Amino acid sequence: MKAFSSSLLILLVIFSSTSLLAQKKKKKSAEPAETYVAQEYLDALPYRLVGPFRGGRASTVTGVSGKPNLFYMGSTGGGVWRTTDAGNTWENISDGFFGSSIGAIAVSQSDNNVIYVGQGEETIRGNTSMGLGVWKSVNAGKTWEFIGLENSRHISRIRIHPTNPDIAFVAVMGDLYKDSKDRGVYKTVDGGKSWNKVLFADPGSGAIDLIIDPNNTRILYASTWTFNRTPYSLSSGGEGSKLWKSTDNGNTWNEISKNEGFPTGLLGIIGVTVSPANSDLLYAMVENEPKGGLYKSLDAGKTWKKVNDSRALRQRAWYYTRIYADPVDPEKVYVMNVNYHVSKDGGKSFEKRNAPHGDHHDLWIAPEDPNRMIIADDGGAQISFDAGENWTTYMNQPTAQFYRVKVDDSWPFRIYGAQQDNSAIRINHRSYSGNISESDWETTAGGESGHHAINPDNNNEVYGGSYGGFLTRFDHDSKEIQAINVWPNNPLGHGVEDMKYRFQWNFPIFYSPHDSKKLYTTSNYVHVSMDGGRSWENISPDLTTNDISKQQSSGGPITKDNTAVEYYCTIFAAEESALEKDLIWTGSDDGLIHVTKDGGANWDNVTPKDMPKWMQINSIEIDPKRKGGLYVAGTMYKSGDYKPYLYHTSNYGKSWDLIVTGIPDNHFTRVIRADRKREGLLYAGTEFGMYVSFNDGGSWQPFQQNLPIVPITDLALKEDFLVVATQGRSMWIIDDLNPLYEMQESMADAQYLFAPKQTIMMPSGDWGKSKTAGTNHPYGAIINYYLKELDTANIDYQLVFKNEAGEALRKFSSKPVNKQNKWTPKKGANRFVWNYNTEGVDKVKGMIVWFSQGRGPKVLPGNYTVELIAGADTMSTDLVLLKDPNTSASQEDLQAQYDFMLDVRNKLNEVNATIKDIRKVRGQLNKVKGNVEDETLLAAIDSMVAGMTNVEKALYQTQNRSPQDPLNFPIRLNNKYGHVGALSGIGQNKPTEQMYGVKEELEKEIDAEIQKWTDMKGQLKDLNDQLKNSESFKVIEY
Repeated sequence: MKAFSSSLLILLVIFSSTSLLAQKKKKKSAEPAETYVAQEYLDALPYRLVGPFRGGRASTVTGVSGKPNLFYMGSTGGGVWRTTDAGNTWENISDGFFGSSIGAIAVSQSDNNVIYVGQGEETIRGNTSMGLGVWKSVNAGKTWEFIGLENSRHISRIRIHPTNPDIAFVAVMGDLYKDSKDRGVYKTVDGGKSWNKVLFADPGSGAIDLIIDPNNTRILYASTWTFNRTPYSLSSGGEGSKLWKSTDNGNTWNEISKNEGFPTGLLGIIGVTVSPANSDLLYAMVENEPKGGLYKSLDAGKTWKKVNDSRALRQRAWYYTRIYADPVDPEKVYVMNVNYHVSKDGGKSFEKRNAPHGDHHDLWIAPEDPNRMIIADDGGAQISFDAGENWTTYMNQPTAQFYRVKVDDSWPFRIYGAQQDNSAIRINHRSYSGNISESDWETTAGGESGHHAINPDNNNEVYGGSYGGFLTRFDHDSKEIQAINVWPNNPLGHGVEDMKYRFQWNFPIFYSPHDSKKLYTTSNYVHVSMDGGRSWENISPDLTTNDISKQQSSGGPITKDNTAVEYYCTIFAAEESALEKDLIWTGSDDGLIHVTKDGGANWDNVTPKDMPKWMQINSIEIDPKRKGGLYVAGTMYKSGDYKPYLYHTSNYGKSWDLIVTGIPDNHFTRVIRADRKREGLLYAGTEFGMYVSFNDGGSWQPFQQNLPIVPITDLALKEDFLVVATQGRSMWIIDDLNPLYEMQESMADAQYLFAPKQTIMMPSGDWGKSKTAGTNHPYGAIINYYLKELDTANIDYQLVFKNEAGEALRKFSSKPVNKQNKWTPKKGANRFVWNYNTEGVDKVKGMIVWFSQGRGPKVLPGNYTVELIAGADTMSTDLVLLKDPNTSASQEDLQAQYDFMLDVRNKLNEVNATIKDIRKVRGQLNKVKGNVEDETLLAAIDSMVAGMTNVEKALYQTQNRSPQDPLNFPIRLNNKYGHVGALSGIGQNKPTEQMYGVKEELEKEIDAEIQKWTDMKGQLKDLNDQLKNSESFKVIEY
């Protein structure tokens, strides 16, 4: 802020203990916190959805009987989505109420306005997110109400009574990481006002599947499943894995997995369905060895027979194991797995089918039309109207899950991330088009789960990782790719105890900020390469606990599952200090922090003494302002501890401070970043959203604004931008952090004008929000302002843009003389986007032109001043506009373009003023004719009217009445001249010689016509004198 004259009126700082209401419900805070900046100031810093629109995992889908175009999807981090046009577009309907991971959606058959949603997905993989209970809508998703089961964590199924929407059943899996008494099947008979637990196996086993017999609602089937995750293992199967049946509306249950023919021994996950065409016909997919497979009962579960044991149906059972009966054909059954499989002979044989994406988790089939269906998979949701022959796309769903984010130094800068169950991509942070579409992103190095490192000397050379120690170098110029694994011994299927090096699913890769040839990566060791990964050297000992008991094969006790997700005792975060060469920090997933000050020759264990054991060091951030400083974000959620853990040291790890005040106890933290410009300004990403601290972590406050409630996995700072990677809502960005640099503990102005960022004048469009593409950066300079009060009735509020000479180039006003300068200020903190244009052509009412300059010329790169005027108060700040680095035009070229368009604008204003004058005078002459009887005077008037009309017709095609009339009636001088101006404004170039030639030629013709009118105006005095002498009224003004 440069200057102001407003008085100090209010205290901005609000002291409170508010914390982010993650689902609009109060959560315990670590400690009462001071909120240093009122939320109304932060609200002017919106997040912008960059994309990509490439679907991430969905765990639940449903349609609505009798409504062929209406479907719902629950994504695993992105909330609830609805399509009303059969999958062409999707919209989120849970934002503003809840979000994050969704495990189950059910729509009432008897009242489609009633929807139940259970949070927390059932696919218990390594990046699974939890939920906080059940939500209900009674108006088809317009509004939502929380109705309980807060400790359910993960909900696998919801079933609603077909004729009474107040009766519903919820299958609760419970906590993935520790025993819980909250597992089981719950029932409500009053629409969720109260719940009764009707089925409970044991504290280690949750309900995984649930179905109501559509022909007899007294009968329900459910399966329970013994499962557990730790940071280093996954277990599926145990004593609590059972199949159950109720015949009294779910009030009591009997185990039917002990019945004749069902596999004996240890059971794992079980999927169950009943045929709507025959209630006695049941199908069950059963995890068991050696007798696992598809089982069938013809007597409602009394006896069973195995009909298929293909491993294609039951591979990786814990991740799939869903089965569905066709609503009409009792012999037709669907099984979800990597592919989905269809049997037409009661399960004896199956045909493997492909949807647009793989890894399928749910299926809904319309009861009245078995050809209409929706499927959920690791790419989101897709819809078919021909029983799976054709499917809609998932390339219209912004629900991508990203592990990490990096940015490069290009312009537009690219955002890099590995999308779960898709490729790694890089995406432009803004586009030269109107939105950010598929043309603005491309695949890059690595796979679905890794970090990225971008060559600082050549941003088109990218390094990316993935599970199994997979590491590639990709050249975006030549499209060449090379695998450069540190030790290319494929570990899949093996426990990590067999491996020479332990590479996590998500292992670090980074360049030295001091040597652009030095590339690092980590396993349980730190490795360095000086030749682009062609060779590697170890520069550390094992920097983990190397606890052998936590390095065993994962999965089991039935089905093993080793993908590197559970590989433990690895280095999970690492970075070299930009302030101090050879100072490298590492953090391991088993709770150790090490530092070397000599490039790896010596390492010190500097783990905080009071940090919980086995903490996963999820991210580290070098303090950008203080040597020896480090910020650490740790997580313990995989051990059943959901508290946030953020630490800071300023003395190379000799002492540490826990800095979590203000973050709720269940918002575990994945990432912390320190602002590069303002010391002590920190950003933190948690399981349920964003937080900011203005006092170096002394206290935190929500920094959510319009960002959906979603797990935040990583953050990246780039100049004045903050890039946010999410687990279920793709990538978001704040475009201007500058207002945060001015927000202080005692701001007290009635109005405030924040200093804008230096703005690159990139010629791009801004088509606003789209349902199928990312939102582009606003076209123009973002001006953030604050108005405590608003009195537009009595005060003229103005935003004035001036050049270095102090000349006003554009003045926007709440009370404008010209409508094109209309500004509607808003109370509170807001932003205004100036599109760089000076004042445009002064319009003539009803004028229709074709491809003609209407705007004023765009100002040149340079230094400007912005003024906010509120009555007697004026505030000002500097604005720096920079040339687009991708333009070849020189400053002289841009000046020539500016001058050319300014000339055109001014000449068009002269033309339009002439036309307005002509129309005004002609109207008066026609009016005065009624008072004239003298034939000579009447003839003079008619001659004058005819002459000025000819001038008007030469300047403008007066026959135009609709937008495409210029195709019928030849355009005139103003349109031809304006067209040359419009052509000169395309791109950033000096106008061509031809443009100058046509401009000069048309100016001569225009000037000649205007001179005719000038001469006529001289004749009007004589005509007025004659009218006066004839006792007619003098009514002609000119």
